[in-house]
Amino acid sequence: MITLMIRGIIIYAIVFLIFRLMGKRQLGQLQPFEFVITLIIADLATIPMAEINIPIVHGIVPLVTISIIHFLIGFLSRKSIKLRKMFNGKPIIVVSPNGVDYEELKRLNMDFDDLTEALRENNYFSLDQIQYAIIETNGQLTVLPNAENSPLAYGDLKNKKEESALPIMLVCDGKKIKENMERAKVDDEFLFDNMKKVGAFKIKEVLIFTLDNNGKIYIQARNKKYKSFKVNFKGGENW
Repeated sequence: MITLMIRGIIIYAIVFLIFRLMGKRQLGQLQPFEFVITLIIADLATIPMAEINIPIVHGIVPLVTISIIHFLIGFLSRKSIKLRKMFNGKPIIVVSPNGVDYEELKRLNMDFDDLTEALRENNYFSLDQIQYAIIETNGQLTVLPNAENSPLAYGDLKNKKEESALPIMLVCDGKKIKENMERAKVDDEFLFDNMKKVGAFKIKEVLIFTLDNNGKIYIQARNKKYKSFKVNFKGGENW
């Protein structure tokens, strides 16, 4: 009995440490590879706790190995956008100003019932309330309502409310996202002209650069305060 208790305490302490190191995400926010690793860790932890005949080291080694794999994948995902998409996937727009993208729904193995149910969970009961709906990489639905249904802000009392717009990321952690640049119909000259406004002259100096359909830019250079401003944007209409 004492042996079981000691083994249980040791395994619990190791698993607790692993999940502390994994970060603060809730279960519904886990990326696919994180969810798989969580299931494996849970299964591996039960075996040495219950089976006295199995040396405890045979339980600890697989747990440590899986943890190392998790941190390695996380490290590679932060360093490479391509690997990040491979491990995590990418957000998919299923509703845009043009309506529901049924082909994307099918690709996600979803139907209209799944979509409308997810919208109701976000307190939207009609598709005409939605400007954009996005299936995130963790399977959650994010909704951007149109101007008529978006919450009223103080600034809206003085100015005409603008239609909701979806920001698209053009630069992330010092790396251009060429796929998004093509979608927004912008080039390197557009990036560099606006980077200069925050004192950045190289792509690697930019932490994040986003652009929405209304021409609003959010840009932050490393170790500097962000700036947000509008430009005369004549690129892609919707994305």
